[in-house]
Amino acid sequence: MSKVATRFAPSPTGALHIGGVRTALFNWLYSKNQKGTFHLRIEDTDKERSKEEHKIQIINSLKWIGIEYDGEEYIQSTKVKDHIEVANQLLKNGNAYKCYCSSEEIEEQKKRARQKKLPYIYNRKWRDADEKETPKDIEPVIRFKSKIDGSSILKDLVQGDVEIENNTIEDFIILRNDGTPTYNLSATVDDHQMGMTHIIRGDDHKINTFKQIQIYLAMGWEVPNFAHIPLIHTIEGKKLSKRDNASTLDDYSKIGIMPDALRNYLLRLGWSYQDKEIFNLDESIKYFNLEGIGKSPSKLDMSRILSMNEHYIKTIDEQELFKSFVEYCKIYKEKIKPEKEEKIKNSLSFLKNKAKTLEDIFNNAKYIILDKINFNPDDLKLIDDKADRIIQEFKIEISPLDNLNREKLEPIVNNLIKKHETNFKGVGQPLRVILTGSKFGPGLYDILISLGKEEVDKRLGDKITR
Repeated sequence: MSKVATRFAPSPTGALHIGGVRTALFNWLYSKNQKGTFHLRIEDTDKERSKEEHKIQIINSLKWIGIEYDGEEYIQSTKVKDHIEVANQLLKNGNAYKCYCSSEEIEEQKKRARQKKLPYIYNRKWRDADEKETPKDIEPVIRFKSKIDGSSILKDLVQGDVEIENNTIEDFIILRNDGTPTYNLSATVDDHQMGMTHIIRGDDHKINTFKQIQIYLAMGWEVPNFAHIPLIHTIEGKKLSKRDNASTLDDYSKIGIMPDALRNYLLRLGWSYQDKEIFNLDESIKYFNLEGIGKSPSKLDMSRILSMNEHYIKTIDEQELFKSFVEYCKIYKEKIKPEKEEKIKNSLSFLKNKAKTLEDIFNNAKYIILDKINFNPDDLKLIDDKADRIIQEFKIEISPLDNLNREKLEPIVNNLIKKHETNFKGVGQPLRVILTGSKFGPGLYDILISLGKEEVDKRLGDKITR
C-alpha cells in the first residue's frame, strides 16, 4: 500500500474554526503516527468570499498550535482546468450529462418536494435525453450520472459500515452553467492528484463521500480510505458554528490560552487513549489512532480548557512560560520594558499562582509592568487616617534597610500590628492598595520583594505627598 498521505482543506472565507483545527490536528497526527505526509489545500474557488487575509490567518493558526504541513500549500484555484477536463471525460464516457433545466424548473421541483415533506432530489429529466432534442439557447449544467439501483456501503474507519440506497443520491452538478466546477468534483480531482490515501473530515461530509466515491469509480481511480469525525457541539448540545464565541484560535490566544494546552484539549475532544489525559507532542504522535475516536459529538467545554491551561501554566518550565508570557503581552497587552523583565522572571513562581490563563498572570503582574498605578477608587477609600499612619510608619521602618526580604520585613509588620492593635489585614491591605492600586493580588511580602526597595520607597512617597 502507498505511504499514508492526509490533507486539511479549509476555505479562506473566514477565520479558522476550532472544529477545523481539530480536523487538521487529527489528520496531522495520523500521518505522523504512520510516518506519512500531511498537506494543506486552500479551497479558494469561491472568488467572492475567499480572502488572502483569511488564508494567512489559517496558515498562522496552524503554525501557532504546532501543526506543520509538508511542502507548499496546494491552491485549488490553480487547478480548475484539471477539474473541468475530468468533467468533460465523465461526459465523454457516459458518466455525466448536460442538464438544461432552468432555475425556475428546479425551484418548482424543490417546492413540490417541500409540500410532500420529502427531501429534494433532482428528477433526472435530461439524464437519457436525445442530444438532438436539446435547446440551443440555454447554457446547460453538467450533472454526474449517479447510480440508481441497489445500495452502496462506505467502510468508514470511524463510523464502521455506513449503507445508503443509491437512489437517494441525486445526479449532482459537477460543472455549473458558467463552466466552473463544484465542490464535489474539485475535491475529488484534487485528492486524486495529490495522492491522498486517507480522507479524515467531519461527519457532515458523509453524503459528499458517497458522491465522490462514484467519481473515483467512474474515472477508474483508486478510492482512498475515509474516516468521518463527529462534530463539535456547544455545551448546550448545539452544533458549534463560526458565530459562537471562542470558535476561532484567535479567541483563545487573546485570553492567554497556551497552544500546547489547547492542542492537548482538542486531542482529547472525542479521542481517548486508555485513561491518559495529558499528552506531550511526542506522546500525541506515538499514541494517536483512528480507533480511539468516538462516534458521538463532543461538547466544547471552556472550563475544561481553562483547567488544562492551568495545568500547563503550573507544570511548564518557567523559562518557557516567561517567553510565552512576554510574547503574549507584546501582542495583546503592553510590551514589557527590558528593565522590568528580570523582576517578572524572578516573581513568576507566585504571579502564576491560581492563574488559569496568561491574561491572569498579566493581571497579577500589572503592578510591576505598568509605570503608573491605576487606583481602584473603592479600594482607595480604605486608606483612612489610621491606614495612612501605618503606611508612613512602615516607610520609616524600612528606610534603613539595603534590600527587602521576608526575614527583615516580618518583624516590622508584626510590630505595626501590635502597635495599632490590628491584624495582618489591617496592615497588609493599606500597603497592598498603595503599592498595587488594589486590595486584591499577590501576597504582601511577594509584592514588596518583587518591587524592590527603591520602587517601594517611591510608591510609598507618592502616597504621602499625594
